[in-house]
Amino acid sequence: MTAIRLPTTRSPGSALGAAPDVAESAEAYGTTGGYAGTTGPDALLGHLSASGLRGRGGAGFPAAAKLRAVRDQGGVPVVVANGEEGEPGSVKDRWLLRARPHLVLDGLALAAAVTGAVRGYVYLSDPEAGARVRRALAEREPDLPVEVVETAHTYVAGEESAVVRRIGGGPALPTAKPPRPFERGVGGAPTLVSNVETLARIALTAAHPELRGTIARSTLVTVSGGNAVPVLTEVPYGIPLRTLAAGHGIPDAAGALMGGLFGGLVDARSLDLPLEPGALAAAGTALGCGAIRFLAAGACPVATAADAVGHLAAESTRQCGVCVSGTAAIRDTVHALAAGTAGPDAPARLERWAQGLPGRGACGLLDAAAATAGSLLLAFPERVRSHLRRPCPDCAATPAGDGHGRRLAVRVPEVADAPPSRVPLSLRPSPVLKGTS
Repeated sequence: MTAIRLPTTRSPGSALGAAPDVAESAEAYGTTGGYAGTTGPDALLGHLSASGLRGRGGAGFPAAAKLRAVRDQGGVPVVVANGEEGEPGSVKDRWLLRARPHLVLDGLALAAAVTGAVRGYVYLSDPEAGARVRRALAEREPDLPVEVVETAHTYVAGEESAVVRRIGGGPALPTAKPPRPFERGVGGAPTLVSNVETLARIALTAAHPELRGTIARSTLVTVSGGNAVPVLTEVPYGIPLRTLAAGHGIPDAAGALMGGLFGGLVDARSLDLPLEPGALAAAGTALGCGAIRFLAAGACPVATAADAVGHLAAESTRQCGVCVSGTAAIRDTVHALAAGTAGPDAPARLERWAQGLPGRGACGLLDAAAATAGSLLLAFPERVRSHLRRPCPDCAATPAGDGHGRRLAVRVPEVADAPPSRVPLSLRPSPVLKGTS
């Protein structure tokens, strides 16, 4: 089971909260400043803009700009808390919905206030998270009508156009863009699809605007790899990847699989990079959803790449022919490398696909497969060449998986039920939904 590691320095602006192993009640959340409604929409938008808060769903788009884009479309917007966590190595979103549903719901209501939305949705695939969110809604009835929408868990079900399609009654499959959801989403209305951690940080900023910089520059990460127990923790931007690896019990890590399956592989030298979106992007990798899998010393990166591309190929929705053929070709070639049966042209073919396939599918799945292949060649060229000369003992000991990402998967930390709240509904404060600061 995944452990939770609290930061050394505790802060009221922490997304982990005071008791991360127990579901937070409305009463407990209220004592931390939640649901207070003291920061108006305009002031909140100013705080978010000044703090530079980025979305935590993977793309890292500025949160204030996304809120403004929905607000400025006109009409009556819709807001969606996106808790569908497709990355097998990430647990933060499901944990937030299980442990701190009121924090997420508060953030959703505040986002509605900023954009002018009058209805909201919580979108997820985890039954336990769904039960906790429904319990939170019953415990404190929100002024904003909120519906919980469940979907089947897949890698692409959380892609924003797939979210809109599923809420509208269709399958959770990506659609061609434009239009994007902020232009025309649920029911044709401008729609904010926001990751649940992003909404949590919006709520924390509203309750503690004096800590806006710290809130924006802290992030939840899921750390796994080696023989260590996976960990969910909160860290500040700027912490070296090597420090994270050492704290995870792998001081001599050989590299990492970054950003879930989206940031690709990096070598040991790259572990001196700071965990900061801009610095990572400049180095050709990504923070993504905050899932980092470190490679233990001696572990073969080809085996890790084989697991990653195998999972992506299995998760292709088969809507785009280029994705079906592209992910399968990358999978088969990397698996052949791992098995020691690849021909001498394998690296050249992987390089060609890494350069030519990104951007050709309806979502980012094909891009992730191509990035994994390209990063393997870039970060570990000698290891790739060695697989062409002779079979790899490490890969032989860990043959390619079944495509379901089980070796990459991390379990959600256990969260106990909250005790019943003692505060009557009539005495609990309501969030600000409309108006100005």
